[in-house]
Amino acid sequence: MSLNLHGCGVFGAEEQRLARRVFPAPAGDGRSPFERDRDRVVQSRAFRRLAGKTQVFTSRASDHFRSRLTHTIEVAQVARQIAAALGLNADLAETLALVHDIGHPPFGHAGERALDRCLRRHGLSFDHNLHALRIVEHFEQRYAGHRGLNLTLATREGIIKHSRDYDVAQHPELAEYFLDQRPPLEAQIIDLADEIAYLTADLDDGVESGLLEIDHAVGHVRILRRSFEAVRRAHPAAEDKYVFHDALQTMQKTLVLDLVRQTAENVRASAATTLAEIRALPMRVARLSPQAEEERGEGKRYLFETLYTCPLLEREHAKAEAVVTELFDLWVREPEQLPGAYTEEIEAEGAPRVAADYIAGMTDNFILQQYEDARECSDHAEPARE
Repeated sequence: MSLNLHGCGVFGAEEQRLARRVFPAPAGDGRSPFERDRDRVVQSRAFRRLAGKTQVFTSRASDHFRSRLTHTIEVAQVARQIAAALGLNADLAETLALVHDIGHPPFGHAGERALDRCLRRHGLSFDHNLHALRIVEHFEQRYAGHRGLNLTLATREGIIKHSRDYDVAQHPELAEYFLDQRPPLEAQIIDLADEIAYLTADLDDGVESGLLEIDHAVGHVRILRRSFEAVRRAHPAAEDKYVFHDALQTMQKTLVLDLVRQTAENVRASAATTLAEIRALPMRVARLSPQAEEERGEGKRYLFETLYTCPLLEREHAKAEAVVTELFDLWVREPEQLPGAYTEEIEAEGAPRVAADYIAGMTDNFILQQYEDARECSDHAEPARE
């Protein structure tokens, strides 16, 4: 299925304008600017560390569960499919999908909540989109001539705007990213590609973990039930686990096709034919149909009520939040214990932000090792004298 919105995408003169980099880049080598961005992201240390960060289940639970990295790859597959179907710039969409979670700390959303709470005690906050921008602009040091990955303006705009809008009055440092305008369609589809991918993946991992039952999930998520029944009719003798897996792919395809159709319909209804006109619209146009959005929301609520907040994961979340909080407090109280590269940042950024930056870059295993080391040092500390 292909619905050509090429004129509204990042091509031609718009691509040249949005392909600007902060520092001069070597001459082209046959790759598009966004393919080069993709390769820089994939070769970054922050991207590799996603392999050791929790999606829903920690890597210690099973090798078969998604990590933040494998989830990211699945989102990239979905995003590229949607972009191609709409006639958009698939290279840019793929790059934005690959970089969209690069700012997440260890332990998934539990780690992010804990880090945000810690920073709010110091009048600050943690936002994984804004942290991702800090990573690609500052923390990645891979080139001789500059800090950061030197990504294009389009990719940097998409990093911060793919899932939400920011007020320029509250974030004047982001003024160059057209905060008073809608992002390109290539960025608008990323959040929905993410939602579709993790709905499918988390149902799959939930059943694989034994925390969800196939019959229960099928009975409570309508779009999954329709998909399951369709696969069962085609394969009446197949085992439930194979029917379920096939149904998940059918459900994902249904949501992707709905997003493609509805987005194309919204663009046509808006009469926008250029990226400038897409930017000027009062709201984003990449959306699911009302029915599909309702059913996607039903699936998300089901996962929240039965999986994300189940006792086993709640215990893991509590442990994760304790680890993040204790280490944050330790390094704010004793910043000299931070690595040298981070202590150098304290004068400019302050100890709370630097401690958060250090924690946010960690994998699950590394932060747990840091926690054990800190506790061991505390246990061996000389008792205070009377």
